[in-house]
Amino acid sequence: MQTVTLSLFRFDRILARLWVLGQMGAARLSLPHVPGLGFWKLCGSGTGEGFTPRPNWGTWAILGVWSNAKAARDGLAQAPFTRWRNRADESVTLYLEPFSVRGHWSGARPFRPEGAADGPVAAMTRATVKPMRAFRFWGRVPDISARVGADPNVIFKIGIGEVPLLHQVTFSIWPDTASMAAFARTGPHADAIRAVREEGWFNEELYARFRISATQGTWQGRDPLFRNQTQEAA
Repeated sequence: MQTVTLSLFRFDRILARLWVLGQMGAARLSLPHVPGLGFWKLCGSGTGEGFTPRPNWGTWAILGVWSNAKAARDGLAQAPFTRWRNRADESVTLYLEPFSVRGHWSGARPFRPEGAADGPVAAMTRATVKPMRAFRFWGRVPDISARVGADPNVIFKIGIGEVPLLHQVTFSIWPDTASMAAFARTGPHADAIRAVREEGWFNEELYARFRISATQGTWQGRDPLFRNQTQEAA
């Protein structure tokens, strides 16, 4: 079964942040040669709840799509993943299995859905924002971010992206598909979805849902699947 990994890395020190900026270029040279890695993206992140256009220079991500779980484990045990983990002050990897996918990413269909939801689910939305619509899009984001952060059902959330302002990825974990769907159908999020359809904000969209098969590491001192701890993911 196809395995998708989302690896998050936090760099607190100035020198480490400068190092990872350079690695955004170097990793592009090494990732194509990692066995079993068919699709990958290097991403920065936003500040606050994460769903903002203001960059967070301390948090970076690598998304990987692997032929199977063994390929993912073996690939994550080599560079550039090991280099990033060794330099990071904290890191976590989520192992995901897609069960529902719609749309494209960079013209490709990277995720191959199989099976159905089981237990906690992760939602990933990726879009390329039309430059002429970027101002209106980011005007909606604070309301959605506040709702995501305040929703008691959200276990984990983060906003990442390949290109500031124009490429955005939202990633969140929910206890089940029902709570995830309830959030999507109401409030600012539902209003934004209607505006997307009516005004054509995006050049490209992808909506994916995943089972979570495993986690490795911590984020802000906890496993992202355990929301009963007091710290919030950022």
